Amino acid sequence: MIGIIGGSGVYDISLLENINEVEMKTPFGEPSSAITMGEFQGKKVAFLSRHGKEHSIAPHKVNYRANIWALKELGVKLILAPCAVGSMKEQIKAGDFVFVDQFIDRTHGRKITFYDNEKVCHISVAEPCCERTRKLLIETAQELNLNYHKTGTYICVNGPRFSTKAESNLFQKWGTDVIGMTMVPESVLAREAEICYVSIAMVTDYDCWKDKSVSMKDIIETVKANSEKSKKMLMNIIPKINLDEDCSCYHALDNAIA
Repeated sequence: MIGIIGGSGVYDISLLENINEVEMKTPFGEPSSAITMGEFQGKKVAFLSRHGKEHSIAPHKVNYRANIWALKELGVKLILAPCAVGSMKEQIKAGDFVFVDQFIDRTHGRKITFYDNEKVCHISVAEPCCERTRKLLIETAQELNLNYHKTGTYICVNGPRFSTKAESNLFQKWGTDVIGMTMVPESVLAREAEICYVSIAMVTDYDCWKDKSVSMKDIIETVKANSEKSKKMLMNIIPKINLDEDCSCYHALDNAIA
């Protein structure tokens, strides 16, 4: 089935039919929330709230391993991951979508692998997002006439605080496109689980290199104002997804285990 991990302000599951909730337990603890199972145009979908349904879990405290493991156990083969991000470039504006293809990891202290005991997994994340699905995102954005950017480098910071101006200016000089707090280790764990993963990043602000201090209130308001665009994106891409078509993501563990 298709998995959706909803981020800040992205909790609307009204597009699903035949809904039921599933409580999951994993070897890594409990996921952030119960998982809502449903259908959309004949496709089975599993929805999980990354920060909990009340947005009570900070980015550095999300149990990413439990989230990905639970989705894998339910049969999820592809994850769509909407998230709110700050822009690091003038031309990437609030309300734009960025179909991220790279990340820089500036997190610390997070559990970043399923293999931390008897085996070591050197997973390749040279291309951390599923290229096949990214192409579908680009195609869908074109059809919907949405403002989007085909590629982008996402710098993942630990949070929960926002950047200092010095940090924001440095990240901008590194050539990053957007800044967020959740793509790592979420995308890495999805790769270890051999699940296709794509980030659907929606811009909410200019971080603090340009704007005044960023506030969570402003971010949520921007996400809500653009929620229909996110919903249209999901509604239009889900019917296009073919989980039976082979993908390199399904074979990510080949030659990765030491």
